[in-house]
Amino acid sequence: MRSVWRGAISFGLVTIGVRLYTATEEHDFRFHQVHRVDGGRVRYKRVCQVCGEEVSFADIAKGYELDDGRMVVVDAEDLEKLPVNTDHAIDVLEFVPAEEVDPILFQKSYYLEPDKAATRPYVLLREALERSGQLAVVKITIRQRETLATLRAREDVLVLHTMLWPDEVRRPEFDFLDADVEVRPQELKMASSLVDSMAGSFDPEEFSDEYTEAMGRLIEAKAEGAELPERPEVEEPGEVIDLMTALERSVEQARSSRGGSSARSGGGGASGGGSRRGAAKGGKAAGGASGGVSGKAAGGKAAAGKAAGGKDAEKAPAKKKAKPA
Repeated sequence: MRSVWRGAISFGLVTIGVRLYTATEEHDFRFHQVHRVDGGRVRYKRVCQVCGEEVSFADIAKGYELDDGRMVVVDAEDLEKLPVNTDHAIDVLEFVPAEEVDPILFQKSYYLEPDKAATRPYVLLREALERSGQLAVVKITIRQRETLATLRAREDVLVLHTMLWPDEVRRPEFDFLDADVEVRPQELKMASSLVDSMAGSFDPEEFSDEYTEAMGRLIEAKAEGAELPERPEVEEPGEVIDLMTALERSVEQARSSRGGSSARSGGGGASGGGSRRGAAKGGKAAGGASGGVSGKAAGGKAAAGKAAGGKDAEKAPAKKKAKPA
């Protein structure tokens, strides 16, 4: 990995020299725009709308359009004069319980590696965070943009999560929030029972990216001139039933799929994973009810069909895969 930033954590009077590395990467397929006839890459030219001439990258500046249509041009020299702290420092502001930070605020994740001379204070801060179960709220400037962030300990490494500012999170403004929606006690009890019957411990390794797998098979088949994989048939929805009946059937299906208590007691790795997958399908029977609910749990196959789709297919929801025996 190549570091994207270098500076120091300011922890009271302690300074910890660190380097920042991007912690995540997407394994999606990157498509180019090509000419359908001969497969040639389609390129774009940077053309000025005023003079009509092609503009070199060196002559391109940042521009902000005002409400009255005027364009304010901002150069690199202007950005350097911004009255913000551009020091390569991660200033610890306070420590807070992890549950008090809403995940909606998180943006990107970075690993922090200590400089050789800073290993001991780095480990000290990591151990302190692990013991307290708290996050360090910090400020950091990356590419001349000051942002709020958190530090936490994860697998012997400090991880920095950049965050949105509160005014960057949109307020949910939906009509149903003003409606007086009544939830009957028996429905809430049954929904809670469904949650309990599908409860488990989260392990991301139990899920598979069906979209990427299907897209890989599609590209391989096209490259080899072989027959393309077909989209699985989608089951037609069953009869429309009421919410309470859908919940009851979902609970029965989830329990049946898990094989009662045997799946939770570890009666074989493969069966445990399979039962969890079945329970997930069963739970979809009660999803998205608006006036009525489908009696069939066809959600799983519908998602798989979408994953194997053509150009406009979106990324399908991940599905649990069976644990190896």
